[in-house]
Amino acid sequence: MNSSNDPNYAPLRDVAQSPEATARYLADVQRVLLDIGKNLETLAIETRVHLRKTHVEGDRWYHARLRARPVEKALGHVLRDLDNLAEGLEKSAYKRRSHDEAVVNTVKDRKEKELEKKRKKNPQELQASPQQDARSQNSGYSSPTSIYDLGRESA
Repeated sequence: MNSSNDPNYAPLRDVAQSPEATARYLADVQRVLLDIGKNLETLAIETRVHLRKTHVEGDRWYHARLRARPVEKALGHVLRDLDNLAEGLEKSAYKRRSHDEAVVNTVKDRKEKELEKKRKKNPQELQASPQQDARSQNSGYSSPTSIYDLGRESA
């Protein structure tokens, strides 16, 4: 039913609604960027070799290197930015998944907080926890009846 004639049609809407689909899409984009990065690395190496061996009459040995430096630096910045972009895509996929987990956990957390509020408002409804009952029954000792009885009980 989705078609380009529909004014409400958005091609990435379905992808955005699913964290798995978003992760797959971002992984595909990242794969393409990494392939482009490989080509740019090769271009940078070839450009460096060509520019550094291009000498003009009257050059000293380092003049070609100095002329090549701005071009090499610009390509280096592009490669660094491309790596940062690929890393950002990976991080975005992770954040998208953690967002959905947070949404699911929010409902559970709200229910727990509501129960905690009810417990605080009505403490008489609280029942002793099973752990406290077990501790008091399994201790095997009676509590001292007076301060003078403290020394008489031994373990």
